[in-house]
Amino acid sequence: MPNEALARRYATAIFQLATEAGAVDRVGHDLHTFVAALDADADVNRFFRSPVVDRQEKTAVIGEAFDMLHEIALHAIFLLIRKRREALAPEIVVQFDKLEREARGAKTLNVTSARPLSKAELETLVAKLTAAFKTSFDVTQNVDPELIGGVRITMGDKRIDGTIAGRLDDLARMLSTN
Repeated sequence: MPNEALARRYATAIFQLATEAGAVDRVGHDLHTFVAALDADADVNRFFRSPVVDRQEKTAVIGEAFDMLHEIALHAIFLLIRKRREALAPEIVVQFDKLEREARGAKTLNVTSARPLSKAELETLVAKLTAAFKTSFDVTQNVDPELIGGVRITMGDKRIDGTIAGRLDDLARMLSTN
């Protein structure tokens, strides 16, 4: 795992510049676009991360290929190349997203269910959680058929397990202790 603390420093600097420029959404989108392009092509990823490739050549190629990126995002990538910190790019995006979420006052909400929830069911669940916890959420929905039924909700370090599989695990644990 790349150095999270170092990535957080880069992300903080990028976020502050983006905030001052009023371009947080655009810079975040462009950083995601760049990392997605790296992930999409193994050769591009190898080229970007390779310490053998000359920094000036790398900067020129990346600058030409990604000239449509916001200047803050592009110069952040150039800085990573100059400092030989290319491997930090994905973690910087993760940290940037955390900073953006914190700035909005939102928290992550992971909803896992045995079957896909309808849009209305998910909206109702999120509305109730928003009212109960008095915060907004960035929602991620997952499907895990092994849960049998019900919903497992994860909010940061809190977990609410209302699944049948969770109840069966609790019952088995209770029976094994008695």
